[in-house]
Amino acid sequence: MAYIEGLEGFNIKIATKDDSGKVIKMLKQIALWMKDNEINQWRFLLDGGDDEEIEQAISNHETYIVLKDNDIVATFTLLSKQSEWDKDIWGEDNSSKTLYLHRLAIIPTYMKKGLGKSILAWIQNNISDKEYLKLDCVAENLRLNNFYKDNGFELVDLTDGHSKYQKSLKRN
Repeated sequence: MAYIEGLEGFNIKIATKDDSGKVIKMLKQIALWMKDNEINQWRFLLDGGDDEEIEQAISNHETYIVLKDNDIVATFTLLSKQSEWDKDIWGEDNSSKTLYLHRLAIIPTYMKKGLGKSILAWIQNNISDKEYLKLDCVAENLRLNNFYKDNGFELVDLTDGHSKYQKSLKRN
């Protein structure tokens, strides 16, 4: 388990199979919150879309959870190999220089408190074998797009209504 610099009492660890149900439930609760707040993101999760992919990422030790007082308050997945979605959005990349960020999610009570920024900093400070961190998000979700821009991500392109962002992981 690792501590998040600058945030007292928060820990990051790789999710285990025992966490699968909690992670899926949390992602669905966040998807419902987004729907209720008219944010067009992750609606497919509400119908069980991605459940198998989420469980597989957990089995592959690619999903992380953020804990506060033993409660999961955030999650994210880091893929060192492209998913089918990544190939569709980014095009095929066999260079192994890129890490793909998926399903960065924070429960609403911890939003706007710097946790997302701290998670992105933790990824950058703890992943040393890759050159780039890439992600995509719905282009019309302006708040999320601004979040990634404000955290040093470069807008690379737009594909099928999704903004594509990347950030160098190399330390100067």
